[in-house]
Order: sequence, then structure tokens, then C-alpha cells
Amino acid sequence: MNTAIVDGRRADSERRRQRVKTAIQQATQNGTAISASRIARQAGVDRTFLYRHRDLLALIHAAELQLAADTSGGPPVSLASLQADLANAHARNTRLFTQIRHLERRLSELMGEHVWRESGLGAPADHEELQRQATRLEQASIELCRRSWKRSRPNSTRPVQPTAS
Repeated sequence: MNTAIVDGRRADSERRRQRVKTAIQQATQNGTAISASRIARQAGVDRTFLYRHRDLLALIHAAELQLAADTSGGPPVSLASLQADLANAHARNTRLFTQIRHLERRLSELMGEHVWRESGLGAPADHEELQRQATRLEQASIELCRRSWKRSRPNSTRPVQPTAS
């Protein structure tokens, strides 16, 4: 009895497999879109049946690629070329990510320096010129103080007169 059940299951599985292959052929001939879900619906099987039978899934993917190559008019796309394109895109993405990080860091530094200068917390960019100006102003202040002192004491250059008591 066990052999009858096993034989029955094998026959059912083989019938399903044949329906899937027929559905793939029909979709390829008609030029309709091919996907695992669509083929499963056409064949009257569950998608899990396709995923359990990797060879059928590979046939579906091959038919998808064939249909894409036929409709594009270009050279057929191979799995290796798709993987190479994916690797190149990933490498480019990594380079761009690194470049963006570098630019963000540089922008942050420049903005920080700008805010620091504008706030007056940091040393000005023309420090030496400001030092020279401070020296000139100090000298001018000393000269003005000297002149002011001379004006406030007009007799300071005259000799002191003795006073009679």
C-alpha cells in the first residue's frame, strides 16, 4: 500500500511539473510577462511547489531572461553580466558614500570656522594688522595725554617764582 501512495504522489508531482513546463512554453510563445506567480496560476499549482522544485524555477528565470532578450533587441543578458553590474554599482555606491562623508565633514569644519569667526570668540584673520593698529593707537593716546598735560599746566615750563611771605 505504501508503494501505491508513493507512486500516486510521484505521478501527481510529474503531472504538475508537466503543467508548469507547458505554462512556461505558452507564455514564451505568446510573449506574455513571465513570473513565478503567473506561471503558478496558469499551471494551477502553488508557488511553493515551484520553490521546492528549483529546476522549474530555473526554467522560469531562463524564460524571463529569454523574453527580455527577445524584446530588447540587444544582446542577451547573462547572469554573470548582471552580477558584474551589481558589483560595479555596489562599488560606486561605496565610493559615493565615502565622498559624501568626506564632503559633510569638510562642510561642518568650514561652517564651524565661519561661526567661530563671526561670533568674535576666535582670533581674527588679520591679527598682525590689528596688532599694528593697536600700537599706533597706543602711541597716539600717549601723545594726546602729553599734549593734554602740557595744556593743563601752561606754566610748567616756566621756572617756579618764589613767593613773598
